[in-house]
Amino acid sequence: MEALSSFVSATTYPNLLPPPSKSPPFHTSTRPPSTHTISDPPKPPQPSKTTTSTPPPAKESRVQYRKPAASTAATLTPKNFSVLSMVFDALEEVINTYIDPPSIGPTESLLSGNFAPVDELQPTECRVIDGAIPECLEGAYIRNGPNPRFLPTGPYHPFDGDGMLHCLRISAGRATFSCRYVRTNKYVAEERAGTKLTPHLIAAFNGLPVSLARGLLAACRMRTWQFDASNGIGLANTSVALLGGKLYALCEFDLPYQIRVTEEGDVETVGRRDDGDFVGNGVPSMTAHPKVDHDTGEVFAFRYSFVPPFLTYFRFDARGNKLPDVPIHSMQTPCFLHDFVVTNKYAVFPDIQIGADPLRFLVAGGSLMEFNSGKVPRLGVIPRYAEYGSEMRWFNVPGFNIFHVVNGWDEIGEDGKQYIVLIAPNILSIEHGVRRLDLLHGSMEMVKINIEDGTATRKRLSTRNLELPVINPAYSGRKCRYVYAGVLGNSPTITGVVKLDVAAAAEGGGGTGRVTEYCTVAKRMFRPGCYGGEVFFVARDQTENSLNAADEDDGYLVSYIHDEMSGESRFIVMDARSPELDIVASVKLPQRVPYGFHGLFVKEMDLRKL
Repeated sequence: MEALSSFVSATTYPNLLPPPSKSPPFHTSTRPPSTHTISDPPKPPQPSKTTTSTPPPAKESRVQYRKPAASTAATLTPKNFSVLSMVFDALEEVINTYIDPPSIGPTESLLSGNFAPVDELQPTECRVIDGAIPECLEGAYIRNGPNPRFLPTGPYHPFDGDGMLHCLRISAGRATFSCRYVRTNKYVAEERAGTKLTPHLIAAFNGLPVSLARGLLAACRMRTWQFDASNGIGLANTSVALLGGKLYALCEFDLPYQIRVTEEGDVETVGRRDDGDFVGNGVPSMTAHPKVDHDTGEVFAFRYSFVPPFLTYFRFDARGNKLPDVPIHSMQTPCFLHDFVVTNKYAVFPDIQIGADPLRFLVAGGSLMEFNSGKVPRLGVIPRYAEYGSEMRWFNVPGFNIFHVVNGWDEIGEDGKQYIVLIAPNILSIEHGVRRLDLLHGSMEMVKINIEDGTATRKRLSTRNLELPVINPAYSGRKCRYVYAGVLGNSPTITGVVKLDVAAAAEGGGGTGRVTEYCTVAKRMFRPGCYGGEVFFVARDQTENSLNAADEDDGYLVSYIHDEMSGESRFIVMDARSPELDIVASVKLPQRVPYGFHGLFVKEMDLRKL
């Protein structure tokens, strides 16, 4: 898959699409989508603790953005019935019927209920039905997630859906909701063609025969100018981040797409970041979990690849300029590396037991990303401002497999030695990989790495099944006390939220084998049939990023929740300091919000700078 993507990314094809004709794409309601376009966006609204190393001085920003070549309106565009398109569609049907392995299972269960996609919605005023929105929530809450534009014709995984941004704009206690697709290169090309053009990156490549068939079919579509992969193949469906004063939608298989929120509450795609600095191996890409230093304004990131070097570390200065890559050649095999952490001194990367084995894939088939029972998980530690990959040190941490990292910081122990402390949910059922998210179990743990002697110790903070953890963002990379995490039920849905006191772990107990909940200091379980997603912490005091320990939990948790009994979705605000995480405000949304991934609250002062 990586080799094919690298090949097509190196070739630019002209945008010579024939005029479309008639067959409706997949939608879940009869309401017509909006006619907002990327080609002619509305005008933007008019404005009515330090590190131990010293970074190089910032230079003038030179970031550029590229809009997709083919502009399109988000309307029901007819399907292109050219001869080639009909041939390719017929070949894809043959692949999905006769070659695709039946063990993948039907896609309907992954696209039913509140996992089903929704249409776009223009800004619509909402009603506050309980309580009142706190004054500090002036800005916009934006949550990203998969929302397939066209019905999948083959295997489908939740990671494969097109990115849709669900935005709640809040001003003077009033709320306006909208949802828009990110106008990625893939979305624009498929919208114009009126059909799906590219295979799903996660679910479509299962075994050599079907991978070759789908890869060749994708290459044929590209060679006949139906899709130009040189402008990106990603979905922008994972997260939202404010980097260098600009707002981005991200996924780890592509470069970030800049977006903006209008004064009316609409979401617009500005374009894909493409300034020529993202070069090197494989497909230009960046993690969906970059880390921001709120003191220096720097951004730290990485990309992983299926061809060497399998890991590349890089950073941006305060003006948004990308600095040179640091390839890590000591990572010996491709690894599913979704998240990392940056402290005042170091960057820490997990090397887990989920990875790619191309030789086994070619010989035995199966999924490209699989569980490796013979691999020992480890953590890689490299200086924050490293210039060479040889500065990376690896520490074995048996049994520690993580997808997300809550936080990490530097610490001097009672013995006077230097430690790195890491908080993350350890995936105990890692053998199921990313294919069966409903079978994963995350146990929140604290890991302490002794930088001097290379030893690592683990301590369990909770036995609940926890994922999508967050903290007060002002404490990123610094010692924090509180962690907020979603409680997973029998399916990959959030049934409640807990608040953990990390400081309680320092008082003893909580070994990896002990069953205890001594760190849980607050929780809220949703009523039966009601499920949520990741929460985001918003500080009550929005004037500065206070690091006063007494104020760390002085704020609110915001999120979308969905009632599967009534079919109604809401935006809720919870008091982060209350023992039961009391809901202080609830906003009824004008349409259903599907379960998704990561979100961000952007303050009003930052919105006006976009």
